[in-house]
Amino acid sequence: MTTPAYLDAASSEPLHPAARETLLAALEHGYADPRRLHGPARNARLMLDNAREVVASCLGVRPDEVTFTPSGTHAVHLGVLGLLAGRARVSPVLARGAVEHSSVVHAGDWHAARGGSVIELPVDREGHVVASALSMESLGVESLGVVAVQAANHEVGTVQPVAEIADAVDAPLFMDACAAAGRIDLPTGWATAAVSAHKWGGPAGVGALLVRKGARWRNPFPGDDRIDERSLGFENVPGALASAAALQAVTEARAEIAPRQHALVEEIRTRVAATVPDVEVVGDPDSRLPHLVTFSCLYVDGEALVTELDRRGFGVASGSACTASTLQPSHVLAAMGVLTHGNVRVSLTLDATADQVDSFLTQLPDVVRAIRAQVDL
Repeated sequence: MTTPAYLDAASSEPLHPAARETLLAALEHGYADPRRLHGPARNARLMLDNAREVVASCLGVRPDEVTFTPSGTHAVHLGVLGLLAGRARVSPVLARGAVEHSSVVHAGDWHAARGGSVIELPVDREGHVVASALSMESLGVESLGVVAVQAANHEVGTVQPVAEIADAVDAPLFMDACAAAGRIDLPTGWATAAVSAHKWGGPAGVGALLVRKGARWRNPFPGDDRIDERSLGFENVPGALASAAALQAVTEARAEIAPRQHALVEEIRTRVAATVPDVEVVGDPDSRLPHLVTFSCLYVDGEALVTELDRRGFGVASGSACTASTLQPSHVLAAMGVLTHGNVRVSLTLDATADQVDSFLTQLPDVVRAIRAQVDL
């Protein structure tokens, strides 16, 4: 029998029970503008400060290094472009990994359209940024403004050597930690970073910019008169508090959840390779996020795979993680030099079970076989 499963947690983890409970309570008391001086505003300010302290504690930073944003994407743009603004007199060059999230790519395009320069850093076949390619001679520039390297890849799960890269360059490093926050301990060496609450079971519409004390960061956009000078617009106080509650719960349970998910993903990697012909399982098999795996199948259309698996009760992703609506070939897989056809990304929810994984793996070979049978080979 089929055991249906939502297997797209890397896009958005279902709302964590701790977040749901906190959000409902916070909606009643966190409506006021935390900048004001009256009682409801002071309550909102206390809630916002509490959320900031919890997030800081979970991510290993200081509370005054945390700024809540309307999304992880907005935090990425602030983190990348703010460092570039702070380094404008040094160098206009942004060096970014070839497998970065589209939000980093778009920030680089925005920077280039305004006279800046962007260099793409190569990756190996497992998706690691090649640290040896970071010399000024290899890059063909005299200096770097900013380096952007993610903590772990959002499509294949490979953990990046962030600290090693930070040591290898004479430039501040931006780290996209949206896929990694809550799942693994964040690496060191970065100046700014971005996280996204719905990736760890918080509500959508809440992100956070992390700016290390002493980092040369300037707001690249018009400012706003908020409590936090780095933020723009009215803070989502209930959302921030619910996000903090979810992150705290996930962090506290990680010692139990991560090994279980890692073992389930290892089962997927092994059985897919053994039961599906002409398949390539990609990404670092060991140094990876615990809940995510991607594989690609020859002679199979990704959209057909997603549709048929959905019909059988399995929600998975295909194509580039943030452009699946257009099903363009993944720039991540293309940069790695691996198979891009018939791509499937499986990412486990925090409560995913062995029965769900076994059911998916039992159904998958039949799905691939049936789709291939329709193709004139």
